[in-house]
Amino acid sequence: MGRNAYFVRVGTDRYLPTAHVSGAWNTSEQHFSPLGGLVTHVIESHSAGRGLLLSRISFDILGRLPMVECRTEVETLRPGRTIELVEARVYAEDRVLVRARAWLLAPGDTREVAGGAAAPLPAPEGLQQRRMSSLWPGGYIASLDVRPVGEPERGRGTAWLTTDVELVEGEKAGPVASYVTLVDTANGVAVRQAPTEWMFPNVDLTVHLHRQPEGPWVGLDTRVVFGPTGLGLTSTILHDRLGEVGTAEQCLTVRPLT
Repeated sequence: MGRNAYFVRVGTDRYLPTAHVSGAWNTSEQHFSPLGGLVTHVIESHSAGRGLLLSRISFDILGRLPMVECRTEVETLRPGRTIELVEARVYAEDRVLVRARAWLLAPGDTREVAGGAAAPLPAPEGLQQRRMSSLWPGGYIASLDVRPVGEPERGRGTAWLTTDVELVEGEKAGPVASYVTLVDTANGVAVRQAPTEWMFPNVDLTVHLHRQPEGPWVGLDTRVVFGPTGLGLTSTILHDRLGEVGTAEQCLTVRPLT
């Protein structure tokens, strides 16, 4: 695989994907999960020093993601002392690949009223590792350490994920960017139909957080639903070692492979 990073910075706002990014249905394209982490990293870097916490980030995936150099842009759409809205865009081959918007909110001490989160998952240590590469091709899936919690069922699965691959070579990513780097894997841990017979790629990803996640393990408690008219939905409760940190939703386009 060469470099032990998903992306290499080749300019102020330019990044080159490595072989660790490839996968999903086509190994000549990027798996979105690392790119989502990169966009989050760009937004966190843009807002560094503001003292705000990322509460929601929503990605729209506007087409195929080629394994080529990409350029990022980021701007603050709604500045504020306690609430801020930031937008980031990813460009390659003269088109926009991804648009993302993130809400960042001022922190406060709400420990007195905190509650309602799901209980922690069983710890990943001691759980048997599963090689997802037998089901999904590409460098991204091969880069993961996956530990299922119990036996997966059709459209239902819970698993811990981690990786020793850096997000951007030589750069320290923030905790949210590192976490988001693995979240888009949810669509593959609770498979409803064999990906060799059906396609069900997601066209978006929205992550809501009620607290900041602590790595390096990402817990995905996932349910996948296919509707009768070609639409699907992947819904995930997100965990770290301490318990639930938020939720993720992905809209799916479901169609048979020919």
